[in-house]
Amino acid sequence: MSKKAILIGATGLVGSHVLQLLLSDERYESVKVFHRRSTGISHSKLTEHIIDFDDQESWKPLVTGAHLFSALGTTLKKAGSKDAQYKIDYTYQYNFAKIASENGVSNYALVSSLGANPDSGSFYPRIKGELDEAVQELPFDNTLILRPSFLDGSRDEFRLGERIGIAVAKILCKVPGLKKYHPVKAKTVAKAMIEGLKSNPQKNIYEGEEIARLL
Repeated sequence: MSKKAILIGATGLVGSHVLQLLLSDERYESVKVFHRRSTGISHSKLTEHIIDFDDQESWKPLVTGAHLFSALGTTLKKAGSKDAQYKIDYTYQYNFAKIASENGVSNYALVSSLGANPDSGSFYPRIKGELDEAVQELPFDNTLILRPSFLDGSRDEFRLGERIGIAVAKILCKVPGLKKYHPVKAKTVAKAMIEGLKSNPQKNIYEGEEIARLL
């Protein structure tokens, strides 16, 4: 039985791979994308909704389907402030997931980050941890959270810090006990999101190298 997919964050590194995989996957009859700008992709299975995430009432009725994939996210530099980043990385994603659960969407997959912890003293891991904790309280039948290390893939923008982080992580992961820091291909994370929801795994949080077990 084919399913209807919903995706937010479709123009990001992981989200762009999720979109391409969903469009080519015969298990999905349609894909709805909600975003602030168009993906620029035309496909018979694709419906794009360009929305204002702050104006929930305008798009709330449109959030219908079986599987929700959430790959929305930004950087502090791109957002411009911590408040702006928090709104994108936590508020928008949580509100969208909450509305999806209220509309009967049964399965949810989220890209988080290695080290996510609501009690962290660092801003980014803290907001990721807060979101992970909050969405697990929503009444989805299945909630899958992936916490990759540095994402390896081609971006439209150059991120020096990320490039340095990937290089350091490739060295660290050779140390016994630090395999989880190995950079993960963005396409691997995208595939794991889709296959993970298909298999309904007993465990709902996968970190670092564990992500590949879902494939």
